[in-house]
Amino acid sequence: MSSTIEIAVVGSGYVGLVAAVCFAEMGHQVTCVDNDPRKVAALQGGDSLIHEEHLPELLQRYRNGRVTFTTNLGEATAKAQAIFIAVGTPQSDTGHADLSYVEAVACEIARHLDNYKVIVEKSTVPVYTNEWIRRSIERNGVDRKMFDVVSNPEFLREGSAVSDFLHPDRIVVGADSERAAEVLKAIYAPLTDGSYYDQQGIIPGRFSSSEPPPLLLTSTKSAEIIKHASNAFLALKISFINAVANLCEATDANVQQVAQGMGLDSRIGPKFLRPGIGYGGSCFPKDVAAFRSVADQMGVDFALLTEVEKINATQRKRFLSKVRSALWTLRGKRLGVLGLAFKGDTDDIRDSPAIEMVKMLLGEGCSINAFDPAGMERSEAVLPAGDKLKYAADAYAAAEDADALLILTDWPEFATLNLGKLRTALRYPILVDGRNMFEPAVAAQAGFNYYSVGRPAAHPTRDEVA
Repeated sequence: MSSTIEIAVVGSGYVGLVAAVCFAEMGHQVTCVDNDPRKVAALQGGDSLIHEEHLPELLQRYRNGRVTFTTNLGEATAKAQAIFIAVGTPQSDTGHADLSYVEAVACEIARHLDNYKVIVEKSTVPVYTNEWIRRSIERNGVDRKMFDVVSNPEFLREGSAVSDFLHPDRIVVGADSERAAEVLKAIYAPLTDGSYYDQQGIIPGRFSSSEPPPLLLTSTKSAEIIKHASNAFLALKISFINAVANLCEATDANVQQVAQGMGLDSRIGPKFLRPGIGYGGSCFPKDVAAFRSVADQMGVDFALLTEVEKINATQRKRFLSKVRSALWTLRGKRLGVLGLAFKGDTDDIRDSPAIEMVKMLLGEGCSINAFDPAGMERSEAVLPAGDKLKYAADAYAAAEDADALLILTDWPEFATLNLGKLRTALRYPILVDGRNMFEPAVAAQAGFNYYSVGRPAAHPTRDEVA
């Protein structure tokens, strides 16, 4: 098999676009397909459309060369050896993953198969999706010997997706045929044999030619479950530390110290032990709900996931109560808000706890002046500016003449803000930090009445007030 493989990627969202440019970076020839002509034109012109580190430079390097963009799925299918399905799988009203886009792509691929292809699930899908893709293609008259369906879940974090793709903790390939597994092994060979890391100008990360990432071969069903189980476990870890933070608040303990003590245990580790206002984004809420739904369908009692969701929803209500406690009443209050994206280093506002908090505060009669380093354009599409909601030019402008300042997203730059300058901008020295960006003693020393998550409130001394 040639070291350069013809790949089609269907979908140009976070997963599809990152996969397309990263496959090109690995040396493959890629056709990225999307049914939106405006997106295709924008990508052809070099607009990456999403805020993601390293993505603009790779797009600039490979667009209209190793990566081409088109709306013609049939043409892309005809020349590809492997076709990656990376379309959306939104959550339905029942909690199930909506697989209609996956089904539509599978049926369209079937109409253009004239030789053997490997069709790869890259979207996050529930177990047995592999079987349904296979059935959809066969129902469209394609001989079973003409294709294989493989599960190759992604484990990308928004904000570091390119690095995660090229320096993955693991590459999971769920294949039920050796022929299909060999194609996927060849695609990922530049990473797994270390040859990619010997090149000049690569995207930096943790792996090298002497220590390449591992490739795990599994059944298709195991690979499908690995993705949902991984995200559900991380969501559980976040909800667990948030529940611990609530206990810490009730006992005047410090959750930061508790999390540090837990994280030093090698069996637990420190990651995802940061309390806040809950998880969000395009993956965790949807994947936890879908995983629970699959368990219900299979007759498996997975009530633990229901509790994870319950804690996550409660955490936002608790934060609203914290703001009310700091201000006494909310109606008529003017609030500065820092952060709208669901996490730092991304402009993604899907299922953002920050957006939900803004809606709740507006519903309480507050007026808000908000700032986010990257997410304001997307936010304004769902929360238009008006009398009660304005968008600020920077963090200090958001704080100007506000009754309190709220931190809702963990953007790294918020931790480096000048507290003295913020204090001067505010009407009252109240800082309610939903992401624990500052040390309480430091905030108090700067003159703030400081409230965070899972830690005792801190207040300035008389000398600091003076």
